[in-house]
Amino acid sequence: MGLEKKSAMLEDLIEKCGGCAVVDGGFATQLEIHGAAINDPLWSAVSLIKDPQLIKRVHMEYLEAGADIVVTSSYQATIPGFLSRGLSVEESESLLQKSVKLSLEARDKFWDKVSKISGHSYNRALVAASIGSYGAYLADGSEYSGNYGENVSLEKLKDFHRRRLQVLVEAGPDLLAFETIPNKLEAQACVELLEEEKVQIPAWICFTSVDGEKVPSGESFEECLEPLNKSNNIYAVGINCAPPQFIENLIREFSKLTKKAIVVYPNSGEVWDGKAKKWLPSQCFGDDEFEMFATKWRDLGAKLIGGCCRTTPSTIKAISRDLKRR
Repeated sequence: MGLEKKSAMLEDLIEKCGGCAVVDGGFATQLEIHGAAINDPLWSAVSLIKDPQLIKRVHMEYLEAGADIVVTSSYQATIPGFLSRGLSVEESESLLQKSVKLSLEARDKFWDKVSKISGHSYNRALVAASIGSYGAYLADGSEYSGNYGENVSLEKLKDFHRRRLQVLVEAGPDLLAFETIPNKLEAQACVELLEEEKVQIPAWICFTSVDGEKVPSGESFEECLEPLNKSNNIYAVGINCAPPQFIENLIREFSKLTKKAIVVYPNSGEVWDGKAKKWLPSQCFGDDEFEMFATKWRDLGAKLIGGCCRTTPSTIKAISRDLKRR
C-alpha cells in the first residue's frame, strides 16, 4: 500500500471520528502503574526485553479507553541503546520489530472482539511507530534543551535514525510518529531521511516546547516547520510532551504556519528533570481539565489529540468521551 492510500486511511479515520481522532496516552506512566521498573536509559523500551506481554496489556487498556491511534513502545528503543546492554544487532532489530508487532496484535485482538458487538462506538485503530529524538537516546534531558553539541551534524542525525527507521517500516505500522523533536536540525534530518529511504508510510513530527513560544533550541516554530511544509511524507505536525497550558496558543500558532494536520498530545503539566530523573511538582491538568479542553483544541483546528507523560487510560477515556459526544 502506497503513501497516498495510507494517508487516505488516516483521513478516513479522522472523518469517522467527526474531524478529530484520539491518540493514546502516557505509555511509561501506565507501565509504572502496573509495577514495571523503568528507571533505565531504555525507559519504557526496557519492557520489550523484560515483559512484552505487559506492553500488549497497556495497548489494550488504551484501546478500551477509546484511542483511535496507538503508539508503539519504541520511543527510546534504539539499536545503539540495545547494543549497550549487550544485545546483538539482530536481537536489537528484533526488539524494534516486536514493538510494532505487539501493537498490531493488540489492535487486531481488540477489534476482533468489539466489532462483533452491536452498537459499539469504537473505530479500528491505527498503529503509529514511535521514533524518539536523538536526545531521548542520550537520556540526558537534551530533548528538552535542544542542545546536541557542535559535533552533531545533519548527517550524524540521519545516520542515527536510519536503521531504526528501516526496521520499524519493515514491521508494517500504519503511521510513523517522530516525537519530542527539540530543534530544526533533527526535524530536517527526519524529513530528508523519509525521502532518501522512499518511505511509503505517512508520518507526523512533534516538537516539544518548554516555554510555549519556541522549540527548546530557541528556534521559532516558523523556522522548524519550513522543511516539513514542503514534504509529502509529513501528514501532520504538532506538539507532544509539553504542558497542556501551552496547547491552545500553540494550535493557533501552528494554524497560521502550516496547512498540515495538527497533532497535540501534551503531558499532564508536570515538569521532568532530565538530570535528576524525576518529575517536579507543578500546575497539572487532571482528567476533567483534559475533557474540558479537548473540544476547544479540536475546534481550534487539531485533528489528532491525545496525552503524553503522566496521562493514563482514564485521561484518554475522558478525551474520547468529550470528542465523540459533540
